Amino acid sequence: MLKVDLVLLSMKNPLISILTPFKNTEAFLTDCLQSIVSQSHQNWELLIVDDHSEDASFDMVEAFAATDNRIKLYKNKKHGIIEALRLAFNKSSGDYITRMDSDDIMMPHKLDILLSNLLDKGKQNVAIGLVEYFSKDGIGDGYKRYEAWLNALTIDGLNYSEIYKECVIPSPCWMIHKQDLISCGAFSSNRYPEDYDLAFRFYKHQMTCIPCDTVLHRWRDYESRASRTDEHYTQNYFLEIKLHYFLELDYDVKKTLVIWGAGYKGKKMARLLIERNIEFIWICNNPKKIGKHIYNNELHDINFLNTLNNMQVIVTVANPDSQRRIRSFLSNKQLKSYRDYFFFC
Repeated sequence: MLKVDLVLLSMKNPLISILTPFKNTEAFLTDCLQSIVSQSHQNWELLIVDDHSEDASFDMVEAFAATDNRIKLYKNKKHGIIEALRLAFNKSSGDYITRMDSDDIMMPHKLDILLSNLLDKGKQNVAIGLVEYFSKDGIGDGYKRYEAWLNALTIDGLNYSEIYKECVIPSPCWMIHKQDLISCGAFSSNRYPEDYDLAFRFYKHQMTCIPCDTVLHRWRDYESRASRTDEHYTQNYFLEIKLHYFLELDYDVKKTLVIWGAGYKGKKMARLLIERNIEFIWICNNPKKIGKHIYNNELHDINFLNTLNNMQVIVTVANPDSQRRIRSFLSNKQLKSYRDYFFFC
């Protein structure tokens, strides 16, 4: 009888495993850990991994762990966030997995809301929430735009609709059933940025994004944050991961591939396609470049598209006004977004 009661309790109040790598975040760890300890859902375990900190971070977490046996502290014998996440995941016992960054803050009902949404929808879903950037120095326009863009997608659960622009699932604000994460490969990939790679694998394995209209996570910005300083989060890595998954998941070899744009990102995309021996047509709006050759490929004006009957277009133009005009032009040609054309920025 006792065993049955325990099973029923675990079903109603399941264990959530929180995976948190950290490195040199002593200034923020207390706020982070306190926000976890203060969660309304209390059946959790924190698998927190020190990735070779050189400050007092390890000692701070160790002191917290001494007062709460749900906090399980490890040292990363290897190097990097992917290895730290692998270690944390391998040590996890919960049926539900979520991530947390050591410099951020959970809203008090974050775990409850994410879990409730997953319990309501079942497997083959990923629960996500709205995010709010904060900084003692104020938030720049770029992060404000990203926050607004990401939250607008999350409110309707349409995150995958713009997956080739930026990472559409906030890395520290998702939760998924452990078996679903395993089916997506968990943290077996060595591809950076690791959060964007995981978002693509959720997309690949058709994990539905559950809509959410509540801010669940406060995302801290500061000058030395890894996303600002680590080479793995530069545009080169973003473009490579976008092309990798586009070729795997959405590229139609029966259609003519077109690159629209000859700025930095357009040139990088062209080089990546040339390296893979994939032929393409190159379109450009800049009259100074039209008719010239870059990497032995001629740049054409947009009228050249009228000669193509069956195409897929990768748009690498970043300017919002230009993007609106390009979208209108392609839509007028009866092309459909995320089937016939894809915005890569």
